[in-house]
Amino acid sequence: MSRKWWRLILAVFLPFAAGYYLSFLFRTINASISPALASEFGLDAAKTGLLASVYFLVFAGVQIPIGVLLDRYGPRRVQGVLLVMAAGGATLFGTATGFSELLVARAMIGLGVAASLMAGLKAVVIWFPRERIALVNGCMIMLGSLGAVTATAPTDWVLDWIGWRGLFEVLTFATIAVAAFTYFGVPESSSNEAASTTSRLTLWSVYSDARFLRLAPLSAACIGSSWALQSLWAAPWLTDVEGLDRHSLMTQLFIMALAISFGALLLGVMADRLRRRGTTTEILIAGMAGVFIAAELALILRVPMPSLLPWCAVSVMGAATVLSYAMIADYFPQGLAARANGALNLAHFGSAFAVQYGIGLVVGQWAPQDGHYPVMAYQFAFGLSAAFQAAALLWFAVPWLRTLSRHLYASLTRPFAERDSQAEFVMVPVEGSILEAREAVEW
Repeated sequence: MSRKWWRLILAVFLPFAAGYYLSFLFRTINASISPALASEFGLDAAKTGLLASVYFLVFAGVQIPIGVLLDRYGPRRVQGVLLVMAAGGATLFGTATGFSELLVARAMIGLGVAASLMAGLKAVVIWFPRERIALVNGCMIMLGSLGAVTATAPTDWVLDWIGWRGLFEVLTFATIAVAAFTYFGVPESSSNEAASTTSRLTLWSVYSDARFLRLAPLSAACIGSSWALQSLWAAPWLTDVEGLDRHSLMTQLFIMALAISFGALLLGVMADRLRRRGTTTEILIAGMAGVFIAAELALILRVPMPSLLPWCAVSVMGAATVLSYAMIADYFPQGLAARANGALNLAHFGSAFAVQYGIGLVVGQWAPQDGHYPVMAYQFAFGLSAAFQAAALLWFAVPWLRTLSRHLYASLTRPFAERDSQAEFVMVPVEGSILEAREAVEW
């Protein structure tokens, strides 16, 4: 590896990977600390869901303006400043005396880490070769998702040692350190696109793009649901439905977190190699969505298998951002990269908020028995989420289904046409792959 690559890794890749690590840790830590919070503050299922999901709500709400700021001022400045706000939120959370303070603190944390992934993706687009973006994104998301690993058994050990308030003191200092590392360590970008290229590009260029409109519902429905389940509702399911004790629960959450971490790297490598062989990333993300829905159905229907298997599949889907953001990098130029990623991130986190809070509302319709909600409550809530994902997958596959139906129609009508006429009938395909990234024609 050349000296240039080492400089990029140390000065660009690692600071943003550290920021994304903190973002992932803050996102998923509620699964570990929610029992302590529920006990100390008397939180029911609806309040627990709201407290966890307000992070996603605020996160989603600021994606568009943050995308604009990243494109205008660069990832170093935006990330460094916002992480200081996240540190303030962590301080308030650790000293909270009531639910309202917890809610405000959680919202501040969501705002403070809202640029973490997009800033890293923007930096990758600026500093790394386009053909390596999927692989570098995979490595960044793999390292960042170690935050989910830290939020399981390691967090449980820390909670036994210093409690949840002491944990947030540690997170405050860690967040300030990463903010300083980013602001003072990352170099300024020297890459600027020509004004003639970017002056015509606006958010409407993203939202009116047919490729984006096909990708966003599927990516949001599946990835957002995966985040919502892993960061909160996996733990209640494993406790209430599977009957796991605290030790077994933390062990399974730890393995699931490892799955999303290594899944990110695996998906990045797979996308990189498939692209070299001419296979589009769209096919890979559609296949992942199918596996994700099948895994949820296995949980809902209580298929006789170790629940760890479908839960790991659910976790790995959360790493499919590797694929989504690589596709966005293909669809839009560098000058629009952060806004396009922000538009997709808005869909991701909006979906995560809706699923996480919605599951809490649905499950809360059943009365708990001995502190546990019935199996039917979880099955009904998870089933609604899976239905939306299946609809999004069908929407994503419309171009492929349309082309397939035309070929089938041609194969069925050709014998009749040849019998009625001596002229040879030829059907010329009008569409190529399902969602070709650089295709300009309308689907």
